[in-house]
Amino acid sequence: MERKTKINAEEDKQELLITREFDLPLELLFKAYEDPEIVAQWMGTKVIKLENKKHGGYQFETSDKEGNVLFSANGTIHEFLPNQRITRTFEMENTPFPVQLEYLEFEKLTDTTSKLTMHIVYKSVAFRNQVLQLPFAQGINMAHNRLQEIADRLK
Repeated sequence: MERKTKINAEEDKQELLITREFDLPLELLFKAYEDPEIVAQWMGTKVIKLENKKHGGYQFETSDKEGNVLFSANGTIHEFLPNQRITRTFEMENTPFPVQLEYLEFEKLTDTTSKLTMHIVYKSVAFRNQVLQLPFAQGINMAHNRLQEIADRLK
């Protein structure tokens, strides 16, 4: 099956350009990134904090059934323009990966479709390439598929 989330990784650049078109109105796509309950559902993680404002922050955590933390991430929100743009940092805790910078742009295509463009900047080409060696592409595509499914129920 073709992945709907497209990842463009140009040679020798420390960035990724990720795009995905959704069968969702712009406001609903943005809400899926803004509402902690919806974020938790499509990301499959616990949202500990989500402060949607300039200088706000967020923290996500996933644990196993015994309560052991398997994944923890956090960041600072630098820009938050509803239905337009979120600029934030992203840091996976307890990994060798340094903080990355993410520019999320939300675009209305029609009254019922929208597009997300994520421009992610890494500290180095080497770190970006390490991320691409992980099941990153499959994971983000699966998460976006869940986002579409969950938001469909909210229409």
